[in-house]
Amino acid sequence: MKILIAPDSFKGSLTAAQAAAAIQEGIRKSMPEAELILLPMADGGEGTVEVLVNSQGGTMYSSVVQGPLGEPVTAQYGILADGTTGVLEMASASGLNRIPSNKRNPLAASTYGTGEIMKNILDRGCRTMIIGIGGSATNDGGMGMAAALGIRFSDKQGNEVPPGGGNLHRIDSICLTHKDPRLDEAEILVACDVNNPLLGPQGASHIYGPQKGATPAMVQELEQNMVHFNEQLIRHLGLDMANRPGAGAAGGLGAGLMAFAGGRIVSGVELIMDTVHMDQLLDECQLVCTGEGRLDMQTLSGKVIAGIARRASAKKKTVIVFCGEWTGEEFPADEFPIIPFSIASGPGSLEHMMDDAYRLLSKTSQHVFQLIHRIERGWSNV
Repeated sequence: MKILIAPDSFKGSLTAAQAAAAIQEGIRKSMPEAELILLPMADGGEGTVEVLVNSQGGTMYSSVVQGPLGEPVTAQYGILADGTTGVLEMASASGLNRIPSNKRNPLAASTYGTGEIMKNILDRGCRTMIIGIGGSATNDGGMGMAAALGIRFSDKQGNEVPPGGGNLHRIDSICLTHKDPRLDEAEILVACDVNNPLLGPQGASHIYGPQKGATPAMVQELEQNMVHFNEQLIRHLGLDMANRPGAGAAGGLGAGLMAFAGGRIVSGVELIMDTVHMDQLLDECQLVCTGEGRLDMQTLSGKVIAGIARRASAKKKTVIVFCGEWTGEEFPADEFPIIPFSIASGPGSLEHMMDDAYRLLSKTSQHVFQLIHRIERGWSNV
């Protein structure tokens, strides 16, 4: 039997590569003769660069850039083996993981460091860029990113407006004179798993502001600032991002990448599946294993499991899903042919189980495939 092992990361516990290794370990103990294909996955968030570089070949680089609150951080990015495609995760420079929980402040945080990584990639000769924009700490509409690439934002007195979601209301002019000209030669693919607009109750500030440290009063201020920012985009660039799907992703970085870099929003998981030739791999295997930390209805919205399940359904392949927690929802079997298994073994604290996730995942995988192996052989022959 040929089995494709293609999990997402178990956030806070295992990277996608570690999850794949744990599943492989369990299968090997029960079905040592099985042919296993390991393909760690991502959807534009955590692990995107690692997945693409490992699957396509390439080189990882690091660079010291400005973190979300202005402090220096060492960020990673990759150049694929073709030498012309750069891949980065905005979270590496501007992510929530870069700020202690007691210092999170989307009024102050900016995407300037993300723009610095983009500049580094352009400096290396790349003219295609894949940017994963999950996990942001920011709500600046991509203003910081644009400033790092030469775009100037000024107030009514002609003074430069510093990056940060709390300063968007001060912008009175946007000057593209010194914009990095290489952006106009580049293809920017924005890997994203949400379709939120820039403004309104489903927009960047209201939906994602609170998880970045915004109080209710700050959410209102961020929204008003973003409304002003969008008015300036209309006034100076002729672009209205208010209701563009994906514009609200990463605190409006989706809008900024579209407006200032000609970026195109694409489904992160679909992009990655196409890049790693998922359809061909599904044709070759008899069974698929995937997984993530929590399986719930949000899984259906552009996540790895949903993407794999849809393609597997078209090819009449069954998908086994391992998860840290399954909230119990039933998924439409015709569209999502998945069989979920929670690796949790209680009673026990969430913290303990997250610390023990590798062993639990390996053990659950072993038990599931022990059953499959016995059924394959016939119970009488066990």
